[in-house]
Amino acid sequence: MNPIRRPASTDMSLKGKKIITGMTGGIACYKIPYLVRSLVREEAEVRVIMTPNATRFITPLTMETVSNNPVAVEMFPENRFVSTHHIDLAEWPDLFVIAPATANFMGKVAGGICDDLLTTVICASPRPVIVAPAMNPGMWDNPVTRKNADYLKQLKYQIIGPAEGEMACDHWGIGRMVEPDALLKAVKDFFKKTSKKKALSGKRVLVTAGPCREPLDPVRFLSNRSSGRMGHALARAAAELGAETTLVSGPTALDAPVGVDFVSIETTAELFKAVSRRFKRTDVLIMAAAPADFRPAAVSSQKIKKQRAALSMQLERTTDILATLGLKKKSGQILVGFAVETENGEANARRKLREKNLDLIVLNNPCDAGAAFEHETNQVTVLSPGRRAERWPLMAKDALSVKLLEKVARML
Repeated sequence: MNPIRRPASTDMSLKGKKIITGMTGGIACYKIPYLVRSLVREEAEVRVIMTPNATRFITPLTMETVSNNPVAVEMFPENRFVSTHHIDLAEWPDLFVIAPATANFMGKVAGGICDDLLTTVICASPRPVIVAPAMNPGMWDNPVTRKNADYLKQLKYQIIGPAEGEMACDHWGIGRMVEPDALLKAVKDFFKKTSKKKALSGKRVLVTAGPCREPLDPVRFLSNRSSGRMGHALARAAAELGAETTLVSGPTALDAPVGVDFVSIETTAELFKAVSRRFKRTDVLIMAAAPADFRPAAVSSQKIKKQRAALSMQLERTTDILATLGLKKKSGQILVGFAVETENGEANARRKLREKNLDLIVLNNPCDAGAAFEHETNQVTVLSPGRRAERWPLMAKDALSVKLLEKVARML
């Protein structure tokens, strides 16, 4: 009787690709067989390098079984001809995926230290590297770790995660390795980007997303209903179209998109500062965030008690970010704004388009079914100077994002 085999993926996006998975010592090692098995099902050829500490969490035999290849651990293994073993491994793959990646590993690579097989191979290889950090939240928050992560990004290492959640040590915070499915998607996205020139290849795209919070006291704040879904979808689409993408986001319940440089902000002033710092070297700015138009004129240092609270609040205007940057726009830069209007929508959007010196403005109405805030879909009207308005049908925000960015690419 022939054994029943699970059919291979019909995607085949990884067929023939060579991938080395590097494992360092952490409890998240238990997730990596699932990743390797998924890569093999996509018809990638996978080899595994484990540090000695990684073998204390999961055996090399397990990884050999799921990868169908010998696992490399030692720099100088006994009873085996090694010669330039590390150089052979360094030149073999199309891509490295280091998961889990400890703070120790990141520090060593950032410092050029090669004291085991994995760090030596990485040092010797010109191939691209995806790194999935996994560590205690305190270790991830350590300034040295963050500095090392930022330096690796400058060297074009792609840092995926870490995610927020419960740790093996019962702590809660940011430090969990992203799930194998997210890593598989990152690998697929990498090869999609390198398989052909994308519409936004070589361009820098800056996207803003989510709400801003303006504090009233240590407990309360003024905000709005923005979920951040539109901005996150735009950032994903920009990265998939080949752009070097930065997402500046207010507080949301969403994970940072894979392959995107993520900047977290809270207030409108912080949003303005983060965008202004990056604007000069940006080709496209898409302001999908919902900054506050007003903030409390005074912020109490203590919680305002109900009995002493006044029934009125004095507000002051915040900086109009798009209008300010529209005055600084250089030739060739594209500025895209969003307008949320409940009445006289097109007239108000046209006025904003003109006054803020925008190239496009995307109008949506939260009163329309399935549109604007807190939906996976949106229905928009796109306006540009001197042209008729384009009313797009209701569609998923991911699809809308691709359509909008392809329009921007043609403008560029």
